[in-house]
This record gives sequence, C-alpha cells and structure tokens, in this order.
Amino acid sequence: MPLGEITWLRKGACRSSDPELFFPLAPSPLQAARAKAVCAGCQVLAECRDYALRAGESEGIWGGMTPEERRRSRFPAGWRSPAAS
Repeated sequence: MPLGEITWLRKGACRSSDPELFFPLAPSPLQAARAKAVCAGCQVLAECRDYALRAGESEGIWGGMTPEERRRSRFPAGWRSPAAS
C-alpha cells in the first residue's frame, strides 16, 4: 500500500478495533452490522471505500461495505452484454 494510502488509515474509526470484527473467519450478518456501525461514524469512510473499490479488496468490511456489496457496486446487475448469437 503506498504511503499516501496509509495517511487516511491512521484516522479510521477502526484503528483501535479488533481486526476480527472487519475480517472474520466466519462472516455473519450480525458481525457485518457491528463492523458497519463502527464505519458509520468514521471520518475517512469515503477514502476507505474508494480505496477498497480501486484495489479490488475481496475480503473484509471496508468503507462500510461487505465484499458482496463492493462486487455489486463494481459490477451492477446487467453490466454484461448478452453473447452474440
């Protein structure tokens, strides 16, 4: 991660949280909701979300988004064109 990316990380609301909250071995809706609650009050939420989307982070809660939410954001329904016949 470039040094410029680290700067905003130091301001993250998650900096003093247990990493297991954001990167659980067994994700659950309750765990995701708890992590998102931390993100909701974060002053660098937008920077975190932008980083995760740009970097293609495939694991963990970043910027208040689950991996599935990030995938849907990057590849919305119907983004592929039907194959030519």
